[in-house]
Amino acid sequence: MQRIENIVFGLRAVILAILAAITITMLFFAVQLRMDAGFLKMLPVGNSFIQTYFQYADGFGGGNRIIVVLENKKGDIFQPEFLKTLNDATQDVFYIPGIARHRVTSLWTPNTRYVAVTEQGLEAGDVIPANFQPTPEGIKTVMQNTLRANLVGRLVSTDFRSAMIAAELLEVDPETQKKLDYFKVANLLEKNIRDKYVNADTDVKIVGFAKLIGDIAAGASSVVIFFAVAFILTCLMLWLYCRSWILTIVTVSCSLCSLIWQFGTLHLMGYGLDPLAVLVPFLVFAIGVSHGVQQINMVGAEIAAGLDKNAAARATFTFLLRPGSVALATCLAGFATLYIIPIGMIRELAVTASIGVMFKIVSNLIMLPLIVSYVAPGQEYGEKVRSAMASRARFWPFLASIAKPTQAFVFIGFCVILGAVGFYEGRDRQIGDVHAGAGELWPNARYNLDSEYIAEHFKLGVNVMNVIVESKDVACVDYSKMHFLDTFSWDMRNVDGVQTVVSLPIVAKNINSMWQEGNPKWAALPRDPTALAQATSSVSSSTMLVDTECKTLGVQIYIADTKAETVKRVVGAAEAWINDPKHQRDDLKLRIGTGNVTITSATNTVVEHAELPMLLYVYAVVMILVIFVYREWRGALCCVLPLILSTIIGNWFLMAAGIGLKISTLPVLAIAVGIGVDYGIYEYNRIQRYMRMGVSPYHAYLQALNDVGSATMFTGGTLAIGVSTWSFSALKFQADMGLLLTFMFIVNMIGAVTLLPALVAALEYIWPLKRKPLTEEEARAIRHAH
Repeated sequence: MQRIENIVFGLRAVILAILAAITITMLFFAVQLRMDAGFLKMLPVGNSFIQTYFQYADGFGGGNRIIVVLENKKGDIFQPEFLKTLNDATQDVFYIPGIARHRVTSLWTPNTRYVAVTEQGLEAGDVIPANFQPTPEGIKTVMQNTLRANLVGRLVSTDFRSAMIAAELLEVDPETQKKLDYFKVANLLEKNIRDKYVNADTDVKIVGFAKLIGDIAAGASSVVIFFAVAFILTCLMLWLYCRSWILTIVTVSCSLCSLIWQFGTLHLMGYGLDPLAVLVPFLVFAIGVSHGVQQINMVGAEIAAGLDKNAAARATFTFLLRPGSVALATCLAGFATLYIIPIGMIRELAVTASIGVMFKIVSNLIMLPLIVSYVAPGQEYGEKVRSAMASRARFWPFLASIAKPTQAFVFIGFCVILGAVGFYEGRDRQIGDVHAGAGELWPNARYNLDSEYIAEHFKLGVNVMNVIVESKDVACVDYSKMHFLDTFSWDMRNVDGVQTVVSLPIVAKNINSMWQEGNPKWAALPRDPTALAQATSSVSSSTMLVDTECKTLGVQIYIADTKAETVKRVVGAAEAWINDPKHQRDDLKLRIGTGNVTITSATNTVVEHAELPMLLYVYAVVMILVIFVYREWRGALCCVLPLILSTIIGNWFLMAAGIGLKISTLPVLAIAVGIGVDYGIYEYNRIQRYMRMGVSPYHAYLQALNDVGSATMFTGGTLAIGVSTWSFSALKFQADMGLLLTFMFIVNMIGAVTLLPALVAALEYIWPLKRKPLTEEEARAIRHAH
């Protein structure tokens, strides 16, 4: 360590000049970083549902839908003015970039047809004929054709006051052959649809992934405001702690420099900043502040001990490089383990956060002490530090008493009980959305109000799960197969949460009734292959119920919402039916495939299965690093057990606060664990040093509190105050993250200053350890500090 110190401080001017040049260069690239969103990178690659999705999305519809609903405020939809508005809006949707134009569906599109029984036989045609005239007779014809086509609840609301335009988006714009710009699509939906057609007579509802991500991006722009507020609060709190504007400015500047390096690197790597991950860089900034506080805390202590600024900076660099590197390496491992989750957005987040943490090793453990060696205040500042340390020292004996054996065992027992209660209470935590609508937005957000309206007035909304049926031969003329699918459709229709089911057998029964003069008693599947062919032949592949060869069919299951419990119940019922031995057939295979509900279910499953391995990897890395650096397995336990308890309590908090665990909240647990490690390692580093001097755990912890106790508490409090401002965000997921992080920062800080020393005392009492004595270098560093 002494050799490293001599090399680094011998070249301090050169190193700082290089870092300054890098910062200026990276700033040029950082300002070019833009937000980036994509539908495919939200999909959990490798999941069996998603494999089916990719295989059949083109023919049976994906999950990237856009729903536009026009509501007539002053009557039903069968008005000339409203029908004209609906036609104009359909044309505008048709020409939005990235729209799969062959999939656009409304009353005006030619793929919306009716079949009716007349005195002359069966009659078929477009719901709104090509020669339509807005006369009373023409309007009456449209109304009649709408009822004939059974569009009520599908393209027409159940109260006849709204009409729907449905479309699908492609990931690549067919005109430009470039990746679709979802923010541009969201903006055009607002500009060319909502702003254009909303007036005193008409209202517009819009839902779909593109619109949702656009609303999230609009709300995410406010993160700059909250970052500014958190930044100002951090600066003020930091100044109140260290009472030096110079040290305050140096600390936050170093963290900002690493943020610039991070943004510049992301741009050079071709990454954007996903709206759902926009908070992560600023959390990494908070991690930098956390380590910066430890640095200036020790610099102040060294100056108070009589060292000049250069010697104080050198001592701080040498003493904190090892624990700081271990803590940041653990943070890095926490973020890196997110990469095991096979979702593109999460993996981008893992890369973004990992890059930021790697830069912290340079900015906070090397750059900061080098700058301090030039600008740190003199001995008059040391007087302030000594006075502050003396005033804080009055509280430390009371807190340090938790490291006495009796109090330690009592407190550990309390934590065991608390952990058991937290584990029991947190068992009902939801994986996925807790509330209907988009969980990233507040319930009163326009998007969620639109979703609620569509769910209430239409049976076929945006929430659909398609079950793909693969047949070895033609299924349309095989009564056994059609009856099998009809039974599946009926059983799924009766699952709680399912609004309606559309499948080829259901449509075929209605068509068969029409061939029998519309007699409802013939609304059944004919057993004769010829009659069955007659009932199914008019159903085209554009309905996404059957392919052209009738060897692959789709069962469309529409559900009320995508709440975790609803999705789990419906998908679970479908899986149970499909896997039931009495439903097994050699000639038919049912696979849950396309639709946004399928994607939601697959995502929830991946998050649920990845959470425990991710946390176990983090804990394992913490233990390995602590054992490697400190050569003590008990140190690993003392650092990890408080993290495990905080995670259990965090899950309890999720359940109590009504926050679901999903791709926007799962990273918070990894972040909280990473920052929690910082507290523990800096504490344990001091305790171990003093116990190697032969003192008891109580006296070792008392000395550790004099060294880092106030810094640890200050860091936890400051970070909690900073992120607590996010609870006022326009985005619910940002507010949820703010609440969860505030809670986790405080819990981790409390665990580091209470449970960790209690564990040290208990282990020392049960199994006293003969420790290697201090080296001359370590003893000299401690003497300087005191």
